[in-house]
Amino acid sequence: QVQVAESGGGSVQSGGSLTLSCVASEDTYYKNCMAWFRQARGGEREMVARSCSLSSQRYADFVKGRFTISRSNAKNTLYLQMNDLKYEDTAMYYCATDSDGQAWYPADYKNWGQGTQVTVSS
Repeated sequence: QVQVAESGGGSVQSGGSLTLSCVASEDTYYKNCMAWFRQARGGEREMVARSCSLSSQRYADFVKGRFTISRSNAKNTLYLQMNDLKYEDTAMYYCATDSDGQAWYPADYKNWGQGTQVTVSS
């Protein structure tokens, strides 16, 4: 059974840092790309960063230089290190696995976690 589970969200002040983790079952961890998306209240789900098994990482413009995506294959875990957090980073953050197509849009991913809330106060 495919399992995807995020953790690490919380409340921080502007300028602070958080690290999100996503543990995936082995049957989905190695399939193409894994990614972090986010969805603010009332907004659409949007790509934050992705990591693909055969290519380099790619980031949304609004997080370049502040967020870093990485993997631990030994732990089947995807990470998102978030530095210099801003109020506008407040959202539910989702981990997605097993990509298809361009691997950039929500519809390109088959498996999703339940999300972890990140709240940044100004």
